[in-house]
Amino acid sequence: MHHFTYQGGSLHCEGVDLNAVADAVGTPCYVYSSATFTHHAQVIAKAFEGQDCLIAYSVKANGNLAVLSTLAQQGCGADVVSGGEMQRALKAGIPASRIVFSGVGKTAPEMDLALAHGIHQFNVESAGELRLLSAVASALGKTAPIALRVNPDVAAGGHPNISTGKKGDKFGIPWSEAEALYAEAATLTGIAVVGVDVHIGSQIGDLVPMRAAFEKIVGLAQRLRASGHTISRIDVGGGLGIPYKEGDAPAPPSAYARMIAEVMDGLGVQVILEPGRVIAGNAGVMLTTALYEKPAPDRTFLILDAGMNDLMRPALYDAHHDILPLAEPAPGAAQATYDVVGPICESTDKFAVGRRLPTVAPGDRLAFMSAGAYGAVLSSAYNARPLVPEVLVHGDKFDIVRRRPTFDEMVELEQVPDWLTRTA
Repeated sequence: MHHFTYQGGSLHCEGVDLNAVADAVGTPCYVYSSATFTHHAQVIAKAFEGQDCLIAYSVKANGNLAVLSTLAQQGCGADVVSGGEMQRALKAGIPASRIVFSGVGKTAPEMDLALAHGIHQFNVESAGELRLLSAVASALGKTAPIALRVNPDVAAGGHPNISTGKKGDKFGIPWSEAEALYAEAATLTGIAVVGVDVHIGSQIGDLVPMRAAFEKIVGLAQRLRASGHTISRIDVGGGLGIPYKEGDAPAPPSAYARMIAEVMDGLGVQVILEPGRVIAGNAGVMLTTALYEKPAPDRTFLILDAGMNDLMRPALYDAHHDILPLAEPAPGAAQATYDVVGPICESTDKFAVGRRLPTVAPGDRLAFMSAGAYGAVLSSAYNARPLVPEVLVHGDKFDIVRRRPTFDEMVELEQVPDWLTRTA
């Protein structure tokens, strides 16, 4: 669910007219609903009541400090994939004891940072990483709690760019090598084996592949225990899907929790979850303004002031976002078919092809729905366009939680070398 509805003829976020936000900060911009973030976090927590469970929100989905602070108040931990994300989580008030460090490319300084703060767990993704972590931890006189992320070779469906659990994906330890690497881990100084980790992809609506992967991991955990390893945690990753358009019906958190309880029954482990999209996705929209209608021989382009640098998902993996006008259309309002595109000088700068929408005129404002996850975090300043503002709504008020930078701020890290500024 979400808290974006038409009220009095205008699209609102909770009690705030989105036109008021656009008037205040301009477009394009992102707008987030505190109530939706809070509701989704509570729904997941409720679903897992009675299970020993750490809900480690996936910071890569939306790492704005205000968002993280909102979720910290709900008791969420954090799943991070960089030192920067870890520092964001800590700054937002998420304790290190509830932080899990994932990702295939951890550096020695990042390991230092995580060990210094005493994070809950490292999810180790390669033999090289395991050996470096051992050396770093030993040099600091620390012990790193680890789970190996194991690739179960289970296809999750969906777009291949968001699949992570098949043979050939860069993520995790190959299934055939996992037990040998656990045996090596047991011999290394500075390493404490505590669990097993798995994550097979993103935007998964069907629990069947997840169950298949989790059952394989439970079998592995039992074999590892029989070999003398202490396996007290199973990290099942994230990936639960959300409805992006009418007709989408992904499995709800309640069904997901029941399935995990059945698979883990009797194992006696802490379950670690890494939800990101399912918490953040429907909690945000991106606002944009129509610039031009451009007829072509075989189509009509609707050119917006938002581009692929602001919302990358459609260009990156053909993602769908519903597009709603901020002014509620009258019943039976005229419609037109558009290719919805942005101003970026790339042919991939398109949001929708052949999309049927209420007729749009230049100056009309639109909202890209379900843009709270993998929206602002993937944005860039390509074409020297400033990063867009982010706004957080709480009831009938809103605050700017990331402002639009000025041109001077955009270039302040750059400089022209002396030899280019000398005069004859």
